[in-house]
Amino acid sequence: MANPEVKPIVPQPPAAPIWWSNAIFFVSMHIAAALGVYKYPAWQVPRRTLVLCIVSWQLASFGITIGYHRLWSHKSFTARRPLRMILAIMGALGFQGSIKWWCLRHRLHHRFTDDPVHDPYAATRGLLYAHVGWIFRKPKYERMSRIEKDDLEADPVVQFQHKFYIPIAIFFGLVVPSLIAGLWSDAMGGFIYGGILARILIWHCTFMINSLAHWEGLQPYSDEVTARGNLILALFTSGEGNHNYHAFPHDFRNGPCPQDWDPSKWIIWVLHKFTPLVTRVRQARDEDVTRARKWMAYIHAQGKDHLPYGWEDLDEDALDTIDEIPVPRAQSFEEWDRARLNTYVQNERRLIVLIDSWVVDITNYIKEHPGGSAILRNHLYSAKSQATENTDKALLKDATWAFNGGMNNHTRTARARMRSLRIARLIEDSE
Repeated sequence: MANPEVKPIVPQPPAAPIWWSNAIFFVSMHIAAALGVYKYPAWQVPRRTLVLCIVSWQLASFGITIGYHRLWSHKSFTARRPLRMILAIMGALGFQGSIKWWCLRHRLHHRFTDDPVHDPYAATRGLLYAHVGWIFRKPKYERMSRIEKDDLEADPVVQFQHKFYIPIAIFFGLVVPSLIAGLWSDAMGGFIYGGILARILIWHCTFMINSLAHWEGLQPYSDEVTARGNLILALFTSGEGNHNYHAFPHDFRNGPCPQDWDPSKWIIWVLHKFTPLVTRVRQARDEDVTRARKWMAYIHAQGKDHLPYGWEDLDEDALDTIDEIPVPRAQSFEEWDRARLNTYVQNERRLIVLIDSWVVDITNYIKEHPGGSAILRNHLYSAKSQATENTDKALLKDATWAFNGGMNNHTRTARARMRSLRIARLIEDSE
């Protein structure tokens, strides 16, 4: 039964222009697949051709999940060029656009998940829209300019694939399956099943993460967005169906537990452990995962309406017992004026951002930031001395707007991490 929480409950944005080329291609592929299967039904197809269909589908699936999603969109692991080249080809089999095109929209989706205007495939716009409706429209995303792309433009593999995406996709997605099946005299079957039908399968399996994975399932890590964990979807999507764990998007795993079905993480782990192809993997901190699970257990038991005042500052021990309303931990911070802050930044060579008048030291965190370090560097506090008061105030960069939704809708876990990095409270200079 559909979960009512994801039904549209907010005013919808005006309809964007129809993307005719995309719409015609998408519909034509479905018609071609239907006609092909009708004229050449599966029971007449050689077993090797059916195996080719499954292999072609799964190669595309891992190209999307391991390559497009976890490597390039979230930088959850680091891969050497040979592996990146292979993943770029496998991802092109998905017929979902180039790495650059796909990743920029996916990063925008994460910045503003469920926002009916800024999320390219917002679940709040309905199940059908989240699944395929967005494909038929070509909106202008006003906040796309805020999305980090320097890493994508600096990767020669990404740039080459972006430039030659269409011939790469057609050759490896349609021509190669036909040539392979031609080895056993079934080139047409290879084209229909290993080519067209496999593309349809990867399309809808990927799109189910946009739609069904926001519609039905469990929320053991976060209820701040509509993302849910669903084992059945995980079986069809190389592990991506454990979608609620995506509250930690920088984690190379899509589920921290051994029982979480996630072949993508197993492949990444094996490549990291036994080959030089994956040089580094990133994981969410155990304490962050534990805290998220405890909070969701508390919310499921007590309900959101019973969250105590100041719940953001609760310590871990207070979350162990969910039968009683925990009491926030008292915290005290020094109060700094601007002169003290300038001295700290200059003498200690620390990286500081200001959020809601809090002095937040991100020196040791900046490389861990899921959204990349560039966005944090753009909001670093500057301690340069200036001649006039107005110029000085202009240089006092404040990241409050960016942190509280201007650049990203930060999660409960992200806010807890920010609070753990606070070192002082900034007070206005008294005149």
